[in-house]
Amino acid sequence: MSGAALVGYSSSSSGGSEDESGGSPPAAAGREEGAGGGSARGAATHGAGPAQTSMPIPRLPLPDSVLNMFRDQEEEVTDDSSKHGGRVRNFPHERGNWATYVYLPCEIQEELLELRELLVSHARRYTVSLTAMEEFHVSLSQSVVLRYHWINPLVQSLKEHVASFYRFFCTASQVKVYTNQRKTRTFVGLEVSCGHSQLLELVSEVDKVMEEFDLPTFYKNPSFHISLAWCVGDLTDKLEGQCLQELQEIVDGFEDSTFLLRFQWDQIRCRSGNKFFSFPLR
Repeated sequence: MSGAALVGYSSSSSGGSEDESGGSPPAAAGREEGAGGGSARGAATHGAGPAQTSMPIPRLPLPDSVLNMFRDQEEEVTDDSSKHGGRVRNFPHERGNWATYVYLPCEIQEELLELRELLVSHARRYTVSLTAMEEFHVSLSQSVVLRYHWINPLVQSLKEHVASFYRFFCTASQVKVYTNQRKTRTFVGLEVSCGHSQLLELVSEVDKVMEEFDLPTFYKNPSFHISLAWCVGDLTDKLEGQCLQELQEIVDGFEDSTFLLRFQWDQIRCRSGNKFFSFPLR
């Protein structure tokens, strides 16, 4: 991280040919003309009816239950940053890959939304147009690439590793500016102070799970934080310094900020593509 580093698909199969799916068998004509050594004309002389032509048997449509049974495994994804506010993927989309990460979800409070809007509004004075985050959380892992058949085993391992953890509190009141590793996005967040040691213990267990699947572990010496807003590109030069100082003054002077910026964590979540998994803390 810089400033402090931050922290789908449809399957197809080829169907059989017409011969395989109910077309007329080639042997039918042979039986009509050559069975018993007689010709078709001879058969007619003995009172046999006219030769019947075998018609193709129509294919039965597949039921919806079959057509949709793998829809949750595969999604068609087209990369288009213009549809996502200019955001760029950390890794290219590939069929069968699921973006996965582990985090602590933060309950949305109306007062916190008001504080976020004050910070976003103030940043405009420094010609920085921030986009408000739609949800708040503290990351416990990097965003990693996971194959579909790995999801359930990883989730089970994660459940076992965090089963012994108790609920705890954190305080996040220090305004900081972050960028992602590729410096394609900048974030304004609140850094965690109280509760840092418990977060490190959780990350240690999450890292063990990632190592089991040969996936990247979390950052060294992480700055745990709750991102409130973001923008495209590296705009740390505009946001740090005087702007950052003024943003901190807004947080410090916000009504009931001491109570507002104290968070209780009672569950851990893992998101993989469009799937969510929750692990309650004791």
